[in-house]
Amino acid sequence: MTTQFAKANEVERKWYVIDAAGVPLGRVAAEAARLLRGKHKPIFTPNVDTGDFVIIINAEKTVLTGNKLDQKMYRRHSGYPGGLKEMTYRVLMSKNPERAMEHAVKGMLPHNKLGAQMYRKLKVYRGPEHPHLAQKPEIWTMK
Repeated sequence: MTTQFAKANEVERKWYVIDAAGVPLGRVAAEAARLLRGKHKPIFTPNVDTGDFVIIINAEKTVLTGNKLDQKMYRRHSGYPGGLKEMTYRVLMSKNPERAMEHAVKGMLPHNKLGAQMYRKLKVYRGPEHPHLAQKPEIWTMK
């Protein structure tokens, strides 16, 4: 009995739409990372990008449970001394909810070149419209 390993040129990719309205940020991000990685497929191979394209809509309507809106901080650094920039998730969600979702999903992917390749298949939109209707995306229902 031999184990089947997926080859990069044999992978068939689908497009999925996840509606984030009213769902916790981490739940949406975990499901999106799972789809981007390809763990839902029987041909999953850890060293090959077997994942699908993921479109997340209604990013502005996602929720954070508990006091995370005020206590959780989004931090970035310019690289210069004293260049640490901080903002709460309440401010980030009001200014740019797409960035909050992208940041959450990126943290759940592998931190190497393969993870960067998977991350490029993620598309996040603030509202319910997206420009990917030509790809005929399927609606992914979260469990």
